[in-house]
Amino acid sequence: MNSTSKTRRQLLASSAGLGAWLLVRPAAAAPDELAAAISAWSGGASVQRGRVKLDIAPLVDNGNTVPISVSVASPMTVADHVTAIAIFNERNPQRDVARFTLGPRAGLAAVSTRIRLATTQKLVAVARMSDGSYWSHTVEVIVTLAACLEGEES
Repeated sequence: MNSTSKTRRQLLASSAGLGAWLLVRPAAAAPDELAAAISAWSGGASVQRGRVKLDIAPLVDNGNTVPISVSVASPMTVADHVTAIAIFNERNPQRDVARFTLGPRAGLAAVSTRIRLATTQKLVAVARMSDGSYWSHTVEVIVTLAACLEGEES
């Protein structure tokens, strides 16, 4: 065997290792980035599960335009109401998908919109209440045709 063959093999082996690292790295980093985005929005406050309902189809054919609704169990009175709702995702290029500001005059703590989803991932809706508490709901969504992939290595 000549030294050129060894060099090519070594190069191919190191390239395969780098390729595997690039595929694993985004998946491993995604939950940490999602938690960091939620923590930044909540100011580091504890986020509890419950009171929020994130409504989205569990299987999405096309990630380019996905209908989504969020509702929060709240009487929407001056003393007890939702002040904001935020939607976060695990795998899109930006973790912060949407933010809505509400007040007691809204009458109903519910919002709807359409979003893009890069790939199969978790979505988290978080509601900030007038008493300063934060509540959430997490949903896993399977996307068969991805969107939002420009510049992404996956």
